[in-house]
Amino acid sequence: MESTYEDIKKGERGAWISIAAYLILSACKLAVGYWTNSEALSADGLNNSTDIIASIAVLIGLRISRKPPDKDHRYGHFRAETVSAMVASFIMFAVGLQVLLQAAGTFRSPHGAPEGSAAAWTALLSAAAIYGVYMYNVRLAKRINSQAMLAAAKDNRSDAMVSAGAFIGILGAQWGWPWLDPLTALLVGVIICKTAWAIFRDATHALTDGFDDQELQVIKRTIREVPGVEQIIDIKARIHGNNKLVDVTIGVHHLLNVAESHEITEQVEKQIFDQHHISHVHIHIEPYEASKTIR
Repeated sequence: MESTYEDIKKGERGAWISIAAYLILSACKLAVGYWTNSEALSADGLNNSTDIIASIAVLIGLRISRKPPDKDHRYGHFRAETVSAMVASFIMFAVGLQVLLQAAGTFRSPHGAPEGSAAAWTALLSAAAIYGVYMYNVRLAKRINSQAMLAAAKDNRSDAMVSAGAFIGILGAQWGWPWLDPLTALLVGVIICKTAWAIFRDATHALTDGFDDQELQVIKRTIREVPGVEQIIDIKARIHGNNKLVDVTIGVHHLLNVAESHEITEQVEKQIFDQHHISHVHIHIEPYEASKTIR
């Protein structure tokens, strides 16, 4: 359990890096986008400014999830980070809609092509910088198994793609296709909304105790291979923050004593941890008689 709280603390470091990066990048993009009359860069800067709020929401969720269990939260507060990921998706979706509406309005009243090459280079450098943040956060999210950090990493990757698209759109507008810049802004809005939906879907799936059935079947096979497990009567699993909880009922030979049955449960726990890195396993034992039950 102590290692779980340490992992969450590491996740906070990634959230702080995202906040710092978005503060710098949003300020640069909004300023350069205003000076150069670039709709795509301004839309990208607006996206990054709200990403600050989303990253703060992730940070708050990680902080809350580090609180120890209490009388009202016997399982701890780990799901707070999943809730924060869902909040981040709402913020991203609202921004995506705003960008889409602004870009659509620009098609009716175009502002002209961006001036100079500053907007294009700002977008390209921003894409490289935020992709670096994505690489750091996605590795961190996988290492600590954090849904909130994975949501933040997906947002980082989306933003890198958005900035790269803005770079292409700005160059196209300067080459005589002024419609390409607001078109890129539209694509920015679509990508933001698509990413928000993916994060929302994953968060709600976890909050409603959803679990990947294929992964559950793999865990089931692991348990079945443990010597002494005669039958798997029931198995279920759920996501609890950055933890996976497994509940399983197994049948063991009806003539085994308590100590022998307990030894089997310990082997089941060990195999699940060694092969799937799941430490939260609750095992219930029932007597099994081959003559009465078919495995």
